[in-house]
Amino acid sequence: LIVLSGLFGAINYLVFKLPSTIGILIVSLLASFGVMGVDFLWPALGVADSVRNGVTSIDFSDALLEGMLGLLLFAGALHVKLSDLRAQWSVVLLMATLGVGLSTAVAGVGFSWITGTPLLIALVFGSLISPTDPVAVLGVLREASLRKSLETKIAGESLFNDGVGYVVFLVLVGIAFPVSQEQSAGATDAFLLFVQEAFGGAALGLILGWLTFRLMRLIDDYSLEVLITLGLAFGGYSLALYLHVSAPIMAVCAGLLIGDIGAKHGMSDETRNYVDAFWKLIDEILNAVLFLLIGFEVFAIAFPSDYIIAGVASIGLALLARLAAVAVPIFILKPFRAFSPGVIPIMTWGGLKGGISVALALSLPENEYKPIILTATYMVVIFSIVIQGLTVGRVANKLGREPDLV
Repeated sequence: LIVLSGLFGAINYLVFKLPSTIGILIVSLLASFGVMGVDFLWPALGVADSVRNGVTSIDFSDALLEGMLGLLLFAGALHVKLSDLRAQWSVVLLMATLGVGLSTAVAGVGFSWITGTPLLIALVFGSLISPTDPVAVLGVLREASLRKSLETKIAGESLFNDGVGYVVFLVLVGIAFPVSQEQSAGATDAFLLFVQEAFGGAALGLILGWLTFRLMRLIDDYSLEVLITLGLAFGGYSLALYLHVSAPIMAVCAGLLIGDIGAKHGMSDETRNYVDAFWKLIDEILNAVLFLLIGFEVFAIAFPSDYIIAGVASIGLALLARLAAVAVPIFILKPFRAFSPGVIPIMTWGGLKGGISVALALSLPENEYKPIILTATYMVVIFSIVIQGLTVGRVANKLGREPDLV
């Protein structure tokens, strides 16, 4: 995967000249379709089957949700300053909570109507397609010239709504696919699970981040301090999984604390530079591998014609759900604060879906509705990353020309 990421990245740099992560995804998709074309022309070679076996042998869901995600979220949170986030806290909080709930409901009801899927299972689809993917969002934000306040809203919301959306997904999966009738979750159980996951993850992240900060204040050795931050990201994520609290929320809270308070008061200038450079490199490498894998996951998707129609309809549905998640919180807050011009369309179009949605769809228990959910999810994610990702900068420049507002 590292070899192919480097090769595809070089092809993109020399030929397509697109933003790195999007370019690697496109080259990966083209390579996948090329292999399928070779298999169609010369089926005796069995190339596609060999590649498909290799791709499906990788547990994409576990690799992302229990491997890469902790490092990616920690790296993303390190570069979001608490002072910037504090100025946007009301917007971020509402969009990451009320917004995720609205989006789940809109997408779920719409998907049930489009496909005939039972409403409860359709709501599971709504929950996995609602969170914006911080990996995709932060990767695109590095390439787009957005105003600072708008960038903080999008980045902050994507970091938190990812964790909240994951918790909502776990709750709905527990209700929709109980292991047994006796273990079927009720409303109280679902609420308690949500509180345990969300608040437990935040508390664990802040506690571990604070302890790490206090330790780093006693040390002035940049290589050791970089190693300590790596241990926090890996160990904290594993501990959160063991304690059954939200590991994504833990990673975000720990990263925010270390990236702001830890960087200001616990690191020398030399250490700060090394920590920033190290985590930027980790972010870039894992992003490249993740987007490569997303492109290869096309081998794991079924594409009968009715699934494709449902997938195309789901693209519009996901945008409508995202619009509800953005517009309602902003309308609630408008009497109390000013917003930059074009904030609703820019944040709607800039709410990219990514690998997390695909990983959650792949993690679903085997059932008759999983193939159509997986196909629809994959089509929404590819459209989001490629089409929205390549155009969000132009949309922002066109719609948001007035001076910056808080």
